[in-house]
Amino acid sequence: MSFTIITYILAVVGLAASFAKDRKKTKMAFKKSYKAFVNIFGDLALVLLLVGLLMTYISPDFIGRFIGEESGVWGIGLASIVGSITLIPGFVAFPLAASLLKQGAGLVPIATFVSTLMMVGVVTLPVEIKYFGRKQTFLRNGLSFIYAIIVALTMGVLLS
Repeated sequence: MSFTIITYILAVVGLAASFAKDRKKTKMAFKKSYKAFVNIFGDLALVLLLVGLLMTYISPDFIGRFIGEESGVWGIGLASIVGSITLIPGFVAFPLAASLLKQGAGLVPIATFVSTLMMVGVVTLPVEIKYFGRKQTFLRNGLSFIYAIIVALTMGVLLS
């Protein structure tokens, strides 16, 4: 049995158990999850549309030249900068990374992109400075940037 089928079966069993234990709370959870889905759907659809358009109009050669296996330090640098300034949720970032890999991107640049995307927040700097202070914000982002590069290089060594 595939992982997906097992996951669906576990979800249905869990839902049935929840419904049997407390119908009211289960219905309330359904309503909350529906509202969350509706709230996030517009953003998700827009990002997926943009990713689809980019994948349609950007050739694998172009992707390979800038963030392919042969792009070296420049590809890692470009991926780290783009990842640091991009603000998209993880559930969009990982499918995007998979699409880029299929289009010719290298493993280390993509690992760098995803790592910096998740750990470094250039776009959110003003908010972070407001709550944590300038020193803490820059320290956290600087260390996160360094750690993201280390993680990406380690993944490249382990997975190649």
